[in-house]
Parts: sequence; structure tokens; C-alpha cells
Amino acid sequence: MLRTFIVTILLAIVFFVAEQYFVSPWVHPSWKILLLFFLSVSFLIHRLMDAGLQGNRERFVPLYLGATVARFILSLVFVGFFLFRHIELRRTFVFTFLVLYIFYTGFEIWTLTRNLRRDS
Repeated sequence: MLRTFIVTILLAIVFFVAEQYFVSPWVHPSWKILLLFFLSVSFLIHRLMDAGLQGNRERFVPLYLGATVARFILSLVFVGFFLFRHIELRRTFVFTFLVLYIFYTGFEIWTLTRNLRRDS
């Protein structure tokens, strides 16, 4: 979980610099809310996986797939909520969200495979 927090801080710095010093039409003005959402979902999934795997490592695959589906459904609800509220720059919002979704999913897979290599 510490790695996810550090990566989120680094992403926040990158977005802040892009917003302050560059013209960034690809970054939505509410990028802070997006980062907070992904940090919260990552924390929630991490805690659920830790609690679910206590004492039984054979449940890893169903728990991980359930966590992935939960992340996807939470993401759909989140984006739907903001689109329903008629947020400005909808395409930019969805683009920024999808880029962060893919980044966090890739980071989670990288972290998972790194841990699996060590444990095998």
C-alpha cells in the first residue's frame, strides 16, 4: 500500500507541474478528485484482499477477480455520477479517468507479479 501512496504522490506532482507550467488540454481541472478516488479504491481493495486472505491463500484468485470487478463497477458509478452532474469538459474528464484507470491497473498488476516472483 505504501507503493501506491508514493505513486499517487508522484502523479500529483506531475499533474501539478503540468497544470502550472504547461498548457495541458489533456488534464481535466478536477484531477485531484480523480487521484483521490483511485487512491481510495486502491486502499479499499488492498484492505479487502488482506482481510480475505487471512489464513487461506487458495482464495486469492476469486478474491482478486472480485476486487477487479468491484473496481470496475465503482469506476463506472464514479464516472456516471460526474457525467450525470454535467461536469465541464466531459471528454477530457473521461480521457484523464481512463488514463489513470489503466495506469493504476497496470501498476497493480506489476506489483502483483513482482510479489509473485519473490514468493515462488
